[in-house]
Amino acid sequence: MATRRNKNGQFTKRTTRRRRASPSSAPRRSRGKSPTSVLKVAETAMVANAVTQGMFNVDLKTFFMGSKTAEGINSTGGKMITGMELISGLTGGNAGTSGSMKFGNQYRAFGDTLAGQLKTNLKDNGVNMMVQVVGIPLAFKYGKKILAKPVINPVNRLIRNGLGVKELKV
Repeated sequence: MATRRNKNGQFTKRTTRRRRASPSSAPRRSRGKSPTSVLKVAETAMVANAVTQGMFNVDLKTFFMGSKTAEGINSTGGKMITGMELISGLTGGNAGTSGSMKFGNQYRAFGDTLAGQLKTNLKDNGVNMMVQVVGIPLAFKYGKKILAKPVINPVNRLIRNGLGVKELKV
């Protein structure tokens, strides 16, 4: 490939010539929006659930909806932290993981800080969380390859042609 000089006199290497945009050239077509994959959404939700289970000791729904609180104890024995409590802890509150009680004339502190509780939850659930975070995408990757021809492709054709929905796929 021959080298060329640019405006400044420096040598440059170009593999193709630049095309000038002329007013008569037609604009490029865009392909449009790609369809939303139901399997990709399910995979993402399962990984997010594994992370919230590992770090906060609650499932994804409870983390966002907050029906249980950190005062509740999970089956693993760790304290549960919801999204609302996490925001409270990050903005200076106690995140529901610690508090104080009055015994006579004295106040006694109990519980753990937010960082301490997260550390405990990660220590208890970290290995399980990492196995899920790595294993779920692998299972989806190879499951899609194995099931593509007999199951997934016919279902996608049915959705596209039978139902007429082009924005969704399995």
